[in-house]
Amino acid sequence: RLVRVIGHELNNSLAPIKSIAGSLTTMLRRPERPADWQSDMLGGLEIIEARAEGLNRFMQSYARLAKLPAPNKQPCEIGPLLRRIVLLETRTSVQLIDGPEITAKLDAAQIEQVVINLMKNAVEAVPEAGQPGEPTCCVRVGWRRLAGSLEIFVEDDGPGIANPQNLFVPFFTTKPSGSGIGLVLCRQIAENHGGALTLANREDKSGCIARLRLPV
Repeated sequence: RLVRVIGHELNNSLAPIKSIAGSLTTMLRRPERPADWQSDMLGGLEIIEARAEGLNRFMQSYARLAKLPAPNKQPCEIGPLLRRIVLLETRTSVQLIDGPEITAKLDAAQIEQVVINLMKNAVEAVPEAGQPGEPTCCVRVGWRRLAGSLEIFVEDDGPGIANPQNLFVPFFTTKPSGSGIGLVLCRQIAENHGGALTLANREDKSGCIARLRLPV
């Protein structure tokens, strides 16, 4: 499936580049050009530049996905780690739900990136995020101990997941400027730690809940 996704993305970029380049070449070879040929040329070149830049971002994203380093696991206190992460979000109020004192062996930098990504997605899923007025606790981050594992969760009061089957498809995104690798990287980090990452619509009300489970 990943090969199909990559092939689809490459074709989406190269096909219009080839088509526009051919049209511009044909126009330049005409004995008589239209009065606005320079405007057409500029517009065509801008489209080619934009598609080339999009393809470059795509390849950089693929490189990040392919070169994820192995986790450097060290003992880490979960409470202080999550408290520090929650303070990074300034667009809306994020509630921290304290759990028990837990020390787990993990790569703190990688897990921090996972939680930041999940929290960012949760904040952006809530319509009130970033709007003026009194802050509303629409996103919650917390942790709890399970049998033989630690669960870090991020939940929101947004509309929920519209395309759950595509959540972990590399380079699939519903955001105009998204790369489509955020959740893929998050899941890979979780699995490299011997854990798992799941996202699902909440059962109690509208919204999504992400669960990151790690061994302890």
